[in-house]
Amino acid sequence: MTLVAGVDSSTQSCKIVIRDAETGALIRSGRAPHPDGSEVHPAAWWQALQAAIADAGGLDDVAAISVAGQQHGMVVLDDAGRVIRDALLWNDTRSAQAALDLITEVGAEEYAARTGSVPVASFTATKLRWLRDAEPENAALVAAVALPHDWLTWRLRGYGPANESPLGPDLVALTTDRSDASGTGYWSPVTGGYDLDLFERALGHPALLPRVLAPGEPAGNTPGGIVVGPGAGDNAGAALGLGAGAGDVVVSIGTSGTVFAVTETPATDASGTVAGFADASGLFLPLVATLNAARVLDSIAGLLGVDHAELGRLALEAPAGSAGLVLQPYFEGERTPNLPRATASVFGMTLASTGRPNLARAAVEGLLCGLADGLDAVRAQGVTAERILLIGGAAQNPAVQAIAAQVFDVPVVVPAPGEYVADGAAAQAAWALSGTRPNWALSIVAKPAVDHRPVIREQYAAHRA
Repeated sequence: MTLVAGVDSSTQSCKIVIRDAETGALIRSGRAPHPDGSEVHPAAWWQALQAAIADAGGLDDVAAISVAGQQHGMVVLDDAGRVIRDALLWNDTRSAQAALDLITEVGAEEYAARTGSVPVASFTATKLRWLRDAEPENAALVAAVALPHDWLTWRLRGYGPANESPLGPDLVALTTDRSDASGTGYWSPVTGGYDLDLFERALGHPALLPRVLAPGEPAGNTPGGIVVGPGAGDNAGAALGLGAGAGDVVVSIGTSGTVFAVTETPATDASGTVAGFADASGLFLPLVATLNAARVLDSIAGLLGVDHAELGRLALEAPAGSAGLVLQPYFEGERTPNLPRATASVFGMTLASTGRPNLARAAVEGLLCGLADGLDAVRAQGVTAERILLIGGAAQNPAVQAIAAQVFDVPVVVPAPGEYVADGAAAQAAWALSGTRPNWALSIVAKPAVDHRPVIREQYAAHRA
């Protein structure tokens, strides 16, 4: 049996799965937490990766490994390979004005044409512009810019600051993949190359950027000889782990919410709603992201003093539409629509509607309606939706499943709980090892009956910002 490892270095934690390269069977797994916050020193990710590997029983019998990670994070390195400042993560919105400044200078249509996307506060380019404007002394030190998975892949291969790594600070050895590069705001999924004008417009001067690997192309080896795959952005990793194909739209409810599909044609949405990303297989990944997803349920469950299971039970006591109660769930600002300074609102409060079941259901409906708006936007880019693959921890809640079947107008299926980002990375590792993309089976655990209730989205749309 040949074993491969896949890593998901997410916002909240590092997870690793070790699988049989041929069948995809899970052999063992491990995890370790990440610090809270929207800026983190990358050393915390490296420490968590080592802890997760140890928790999974080590890599002595593993032939290949690949790292998928949270997209967009800004890791800036000096010429000695040292991290200059804490990484700004995707969910850090301080660069909202920088995004507007870049769009004003370049134009939304021009950005969409050149990179497939219009930058918002989450994109790496906007964080670099913020760094240039807010911390010019740090910006001046930048010799290379990497993404979280790029930096971890580099460290796994033995590179890093001279006193921390066997191979030292060889910045030229930095690599990335097309899926993660497509979330920077200065790489084109169409041309397959960096747009250095846009990069230097953001940072203010030239710097080294990671070499973009092809799907399945090894990045190199660890000092111990383990093959290291190219890695991926988290959503592209999930698509690969799910084996998503034509007609599948993935709706993921995690820290953020995402709606994405694998397509053969790139998206170029000048409105900025749909990001025209690349996927990890050589195709494209039109994607809509929302900042407010599972944390909406966390917040309302806390307010009601219940756990998630009880929140779901309460929600199913209420009628579709929550008796007119509508929760617009912009608790942390919002990316889609692009309202970084927005707050959450509750509409339709009457003596009849304001009760625990209706509020519980309004939380679920509001969360899902935001994602359904994302589905509409992806469809407007020519994507055909034949089924929804509903994933993420919240997808296992029976109320979320049932209400999703009422919000979405196409069938919903729920894959078995799993670490699909890490699974996609494991598939990459197997691909890098053998030269052939693996075809692992997907297990479906729920198929809620189609029960479309237009009233839910109609009410939500009436209060859309």
